Amino acid sequence: MNQNNWEIVLEHSCQLGEGPVWDAEKQRILWVDILPGEIHSFDPVSREHWVFKTGQMVGAIAIQPSGDLIAALQHGFHAISLENETVVPIADPEVHLPGNRFNDGKCDPAGRFWAGTMSITDEPGAGALYMLDQNHSVSVKVDNVTCSNGLAWSLDHRLLYYIDSPTRQVVAYDYDVHTGTITNKRVVIQFEEADGFPDGMTIDEKGMLWIALWDGWKVVRCNPNTGERLQQIDLPAARITSCTFGGASLDDLYITSAKTGLSQQELAEQPLAGYLFVVKNTGIKGVGTPEL
Repeated sequence: MNQNNWEIVLEHSCQLGEGPVWDAEKQRILWVDILPGEIHSFDPVSREHWVFKTGQMVGAIAIQPSGDLIAALQHGFHAISLENETVVPIADPEVHLPGNRFNDGKCDPAGRFWAGTMSITDEPGAGALYMLDQNHSVSVKVDNVTCSNGLAWSLDHRLLYYIDSPTRQVVAYDYDVHTGTITNKRVVIQFEEADGFPDGMTIDEKGMLWIALWDGWKVVRCNPNTGERLQQIDLPAARITSCTFGGASLDDLYITSAKTGLSQQELAEQPLAGYLFVVKNTGIKGVGTPEL
């Protein structure tokens, strides 16, 4: 089933829009523009758009109970207060790898922050997936990663779903919510070359995965138990990067995109590349975002 009733959220184009997070308390959508190191905030009611510059590339953010953020920046994990405009370092597990940067990240059901890295020059296998615990200790969960991307946890908290984009796969691990241990890796969804590359993803109240397809012009909803593609949302930009549910009822799907790396002709053909889109009233709800 195709769904094409997307809307532009606001008149702004990111270079590499990513990592949308719904802030339920403030009823606003947050997302990042990785390359210029910006965190964006937009209130759908007041229409206020606010941009915070972190001073380095920013891959992902998560909301803490205080309302402040944990962020995966180019040089490690940081605590960020948008209200006070402060950036405080926590830990940099790749201080010895200056050619890497952090990419996608998300909180797990226990409130730990998971985020992965990649080479700025796309060197194969140069990245890893890390877990930042509440005590700010950092552990490596997956190594030999090329482009660490989408993360989601099953509704029963027994599985971690994970994407290393060039593999064109979504894999599942058995997940222990008490320790954060992952084991027993297996492929649950395989994409074809014509689909593009799986990027960011989110999970809905039915346990189905919504996966953004880089160079695929779409978001697809898939059943991770069968690999079946259930529906798709076709979009006016090729480089679709991630998605999350938001809105008062958590049934609006916010979708980020990018324009980085597109040729002049492609940019002319995709005037909305880099925009934030929303599909309202999808009829399906997301699940609340865990907080660190």
